Amino acid sequence: MKTFMPSAKNIERKWYVVDATDLTLGRLASQVAAILRGKNKPEYTPFLDMGDYVIIVNASKVKLTGKKLEQKVYSTHTGQPGGLKETVYKDLMQKKPELAVKVAVKGMLPKNTLGREMFKKLKVYAGPEHGHQAQKPEELIIKA
Repeated sequence: MKTFMPSAKNIERKWYVVDATDLTLGRLASQVAAILRGKNKPEYTPFLDMGDYVIIVNASKVKLTGKKLEQKVYSTHTGQPGGLKETVYKDLMQKKPELAVKVAVKGMLPKNTLGREMFKKLKVYAGPEHGHQAQKPEELIIKA
């Protein structure tokens, strides 16, 4: 009996499209991160990028529970002294809703080179249109 060990050449990648309308941000992000890692496949291997491509549309219609819209803060630092910039999620969702979804998913991926490679397979759009029809993405239903 030999143990099957997948390699990079025999990984098949699919494209999925997810409609984020009225989905909770954290629940959406955790399920998308699992697909990007490849945890939905039986041949999942932690040290390989086994995941599929995910397209998220209608990112501007995602919702946050409780008072997070007014209280949750997204912060970045420019690298200069005193360069901390903070943005309330309400403003971030109005200006760049794609960024809010990307930050949530990126936080649930590994913090290493492998995680950065997985993150490149995520495509997020604020509206219903996306430019990936040639890849023939399958509709993916995320449980709310």
